[in-house]
Amino acid sequence: MKKLILIVLLVLPLISIAQKATIKTIVDSAATKMIEKPLINSTSIGIVYQGQEYIGHYGELEKGKSNAPTDKTIYEIGSLGKTHTGTLIAKAVLDKKINLDDPVQKYLSEDYPNLTFDNHPIRIKDLVTHTSGLPNMIPLSVNEMLKNFTKKETPADLNNALKNYTQKDFFRDLHQIKIDTIPGYNFSYSSAGIELLASVLEKVYNKKFEVILKDYFAKNAQMNRTMINLSPEDQKNLAVGYHCAFNEITSQMTTLPWGAGGNIKSTVPDMVKYIKYQLKNDAVIAESHRPLVKVNDRFSSGYCWRVTKDEKLGTLYMHHGGVPRSQCFIYIIPEYNLGVFIITNQSGENTPKDMKETLNEIFEKIQKIK
Repeated sequence: MKKLILIVLLVLPLISIAQKATIKTIVDSAATKMIEKPLINSTSIGIVYQGQEYIGHYGELEKGKSNAPTDKTIYEIGSLGKTHTGTLIAKAVLDKKINLDDPVQKYLSEDYPNLTFDNHPIRIKDLVTHTSGLPNMIPLSVNEMLKNFTKKETPADLNNALKNYTQKDFFRDLHQIKIDTIPGYNFSYSSAGIELLASVLEKVYNKKFEVILKDYFAKNAQMNRTMINLSPEDQKNLAVGYHCAFNEITSQMTTLPWGAGGNIKSTVPDMVKYIKYQLKNDAVIAESHRPLVKVNDRFSSGYCWRVTKDEKLGTLYMHHGGVPRSQCFIYIIPEYNLGVFIITNQSGENTPKDMKETLNEIFEKIQKIK
């Protein structure tokens, strides 16, 4: 019996080493093809598979400079950070700080009769599932700019519109919003709704949103390199990036009033820790993954997660993130004990397709080693 235990103890590390080498081969192959595509200069990929971690960095952050991203590189993860906010909302629900059926008006200091349609108020649940009826962005002028995302001047126009746009400005403009449908039924993506949720978290925890964010994930996932605002030293490690087909480096996105809707930044090692946390048997994670609204036959909306079922991969949780100079995806696939984060410092019309092709190759090959 002792000999058998000894053999198992000797063999298990060898299996882990072999498995990690296999994952590296799979990711290296897919990533190398990706950075050969037009406009894609670099990519970073983090994977957790059956407890094994792998991180790979490929290409160059700046055209012709051979400066590959590293574990220290800080990326703008855009709307993917909404899942962090969703996790915090799930925690607040379990803490009994809020209730999903609470009208958001309960947590606002001013009266907003416009956040009701046909006697149905916007609830916390409606905000976290993108079924509130709120517009994508506040101020409203930003939505028109996003319709012309591929224009060269769009990043600068967005930054000018959001520069010095405060929480006070947001609450002022919120009075002008008109919803035209009963909340809770129709999926309509709203970054403004997630910003509003950040204000709710601040109210119930009596802390700034970024403090809540950093404290929670540092304590529960050992993530110490995830943030909204950067120190001068951190700024040096922020990845540069490119907008669409333009060769000039694009400016960093201006911070939204709270930053919950699109300004969270992180490193790939921290995102790997985030994946590991999402794969844990944890009450907050279980709540945050719960489908809250069935949008259609393809997917349901949870706590900012898109919850869907794949014939081969089973139930999966995913989100896309993008700013004018980077785009990313995260996939959490519990059936395979698998999670993947992929990011590139390029943001154009074909960037999601390029990343999905890379992810599909990785998923197909990993399924064969299950």
